[in-house]
Amino acid sequence: MQAMPPSRIKGRGAASNPEGRFESVRHQAEDDGWQRALLDERAPRPRTEVSEERARSVITRNDSPDIAFEQALNPYRGCEHGCIYCFARPSHGYLNLSPGLDFETRLRAKGNLAEVLRAELAKPGYVPRPINIGSNTDPYQPIEKQWRLTRAALEVLAECRHPCTIVTKNALVERDLDLLAPMARAGLVQVFVSVNSLDNQLAARLEPRATAPHRRLQAVRALAGAGVPTGVLVAPIIPALNDRDMEAVLERAAEAGANMAGYTVVRLPWELKALFREWLAIHVPQRAEHVMSLVRQMNAGRDYDPDFRTRMRGQGPFAELLRRRFEVACRRHGFARARTLRLDATRFIPPWKDSPQGALF
Repeated sequence: MQAMPPSRIKGRGAASNPEGRFESVRHQAEDDGWQRALLDERAPRPRTEVSEERARSVITRNDSPDIAFEQALNPYRGCEHGCIYCFARPSHGYLNLSPGLDFETRLRAKGNLAEVLRAELAKPGYVPRPINIGSNTDPYQPIEKQWRLTRAALEVLAECRHPCTIVTKNALVERDLDLLAPMARAGLVQVFVSVNSLDNQLAARLEPRATAPHRRLQAVRALAGAGVPTGVLVAPIIPALNDRDMEAVLERAAEAGANMAGYTVVRLPWELKALFREWLAIHVPQRAEHVMSLVRQMNAGRDYDPDFRTRMRGQGPFAELLRRRFEVACRRHGFARARTLRLDATRFIPPWKDSPQGALF
């Protein structure tokens, strides 16, 4: 018997559900030649399941020297967008779930997010610093339409006049312009839209449930037109796959009104290495080895190098070429580097605690 080779699942990024690195038991499907075609034909597509989680805290702190923000907030665990390159996939292992299909189909929603956020902002001694929304998973993934947790967080931050940044690849962000535009006028928000290719067919395989690239650029136009400081992130760049679109993405984003730009190269920590190799074998088998060869060249000969100094941009000749191309394109279109603006934290007003005497102080 032979192990059954994975195949593409329409609407999903991963093609398998390998156990996480913390699991002690491994499962492997075997092909014995009996009724395989019938089984494949009847195999159901995995459905998205969302369970509610009662969070004890929602603001996380970061001290990584290569990340521009110190505080972050993620309304969801897992992401239905299903981006195969997502560096957050291995985090699903902490839930005893797979970084593969589980990451994009078995999601957790922090139902009490607004309540806990309000309590954390009200703590004595809290020092307001910009909170990044969407550092790990996309805050505007499809389930946000129903759960509206990102909007709930924005409502609390707007009420408290607390600065924040948002990173997304979903045009659903336009829904919250009624909150974002007033916050922008007060210097409290900036939004980054991620666009790493203009090829709809490639995007549909890399990011199967994210908004199409041209629609994201329309969202950039809508945000900029409403006065919201908006940047574009060409991220991640995957060598020999989407790097050819860097200049075109920056040009289109500039036309749409973006005023900041940034980029990162693909990162493959932990279980993500095998998942990404599996994706390459299914979707671009003729280029799979070439892609991974360039990835290793940018990571000191490994699939992934966690060094803070180089993990975001890579190292070596190919990484240097990307850096120069990006800088030339930014100068051409007048982009500032993607960094947190001087968002105004002096306007912060702590929320009243849920106490009968709270309003007295």
